[in-house]
Amino acid sequence: MVTFDTLLREIRGKTPEIDSAGLDAALRGGHRPALIDVREPDEHAQGMIPGTIHIPRGFLELRIERSVPDRDTPVVLYCASGTRSVLAARSLGELGYTNVSSLAGGFTGWKRAGLPWEQPLALRPDQETRYSRHTLLPEVGVAGQLKLLGAKVLCIGAGGLGSPSSMYLAAAGIGTIGVIDDDVVDASNLQRQILHGTDRLGVAKVESAETTLRSLNPDVKVDKHRTRITSDNALALIAPYDVIIDGADNFATRYLVNDAALRLAKPVIHASIFRFEGQVTVFPAHGSPCYRCLYPQPPPAEEAPSCAEAGVLGVLPGIMGVLQATEAIKLVLGLGETLAGRLIVYDAIKTRFRELKLRRDPRCPTCGDGVDRSAIPLIDYEQFCAGPRH
Repeated sequence: MVTFDTLLREIRGKTPEIDSAGLDAALRGGHRPALIDVREPDEHAQGMIPGTIHIPRGFLELRIERSVPDRDTPVVLYCASGTRSVLAARSLGELGYTNVSSLAGGFTGWKRAGLPWEQPLALRPDQETRYSRHTLLPEVGVAGQLKLLGAKVLCIGAGGLGSPSSMYLAAAGIGTIGVIDDDVVDASNLQRQILHGTDRLGVAKVESAETTLRSLNPDVKVDKHRTRITSDNALALIAPYDVIIDGADNFATRYLVNDAALRLAKPVIHASIFRFEGQVTVFPAHGSPCYRCLYPQPPPAEEAPSCAEAGVLGVLPGIMGVLQATEAIKLVLGLGETLAGRLIVYDAIKTRFRELKLRRDPRCPTCGDGVDRSAIPLIDYEQFCAGPRH
């Protein structure tokens, strides 16, 4: 009769094992193996070997290909004592992994040998529940959610674009959201600016935004900046943040944000809306192409009417703002392909998205050849399209 002990001895005899000293040497060497902790989350939370990828044993076969796509990569598995990792190694062998070892003695043996270990950052129990649909995604996981919680995103404007973008960022767990806006809530805003409500007419938009965002997610800290962004304060306002969401309603602010962000090497997610059409792109931290490559000169004021003059479909900024939030989350996580170098144009009447290529202008005054970005002048331009905000 086959018992667990006899099965384990048989599998162990066929499974390469590495001791703690050997693993330490391998991790310090030039050909570092993929190190997988197959313990349960509560065990992993008590400590781990630095550089570990945590995949609980029950999810190993499901997730290993995302973490280690090359089946010839050296893989070392460890558990608490070296039993589960032996069984897990057999499973990886059946999946075609050719160089799998188990850590003899497991994490317990590693610690007894006096080798370095660390306490992993972890979500609180309530956060585990709130963000569970994120952490189920292998591309995000607990580590990605912790990145989001540590991130700082600045929303320029708390209007049509700033409303959906900030709300989805708050829901996603962006730890700090800055909001710049000097306006108050007006009844004409409520058709599209979903941060605000009828009970807040006359209230400063930054105060209304904080109320909504904190109600949505108390994990979020809201930095309120009740001001207009100018050449005097732009650098100080933008510098503390990782990503900038440009929801401005006028060309003057967009140029100023572009120039200040280039000086500070901050990525900007730009969107704009007009009647039934919206557009969105990303201007990367390295600055090419930038907003001035797209619009070298601002149009005359009569060719750039505000929403108050031309109107806007109420749901349109929701679509573009959600795209901005998506790009911001991708930038924080280093995930996927951003819209840098591409402009997405959305026609709500035809329900059609078009993608246009953006090219760097070598003669661009702010990101062109030979430009010293640290010396880009900040200018308060004439207020084009300066009517009521999106």
